[in-house]
Amino acid sequence: MNDPHSTDRLPYAVYAILACLVLWLALACWGFAGAGYAELTLTVVTLFFVMALGIPFVVWRVWRHHHRDPKAEPDERANLADWLSGTFETWQDRVKGSNAAVEIILPLAAAAVGMTAFTIIFHIVEHHAGT
Repeated sequence: MNDPHSTDRLPYAVYAILACLVLWLALACWGFAGAGYAELTLTVVTLFFVMALGIPFVVWRVWRHHHRDPKAEPDERANLADWLSGTFETWQDRVKGSNAAVEIILPLAAAAVGMTAFTIIFHIVEHHAGT
């Protein structure tokens, strides 16, 4: 990592975007709630989403609390704009930060948007099926 604009750490903004997309996906799934056991199933799925977000967050907080060395420099992460213009180091190669952001965020964003589209279509079809 000789380049000062090269890092192997994600900015906190990327984690926040991913967390928001997971919540969006969970809310979009709730668009299918109806009679029967759908609410129970969606509650369990939502709890899985919450655990998928919560467990890594708690582990990170515990590690951060116990890993701090008073003599070490603080965890300095680049802001999102600097990170996007720099390079991101993976175990295979270096990629531009903006390309890395797209590759990291796009799959979850596609799932959230797709589930929202399915929910909208489901409600349109359900509304017109009754007439």
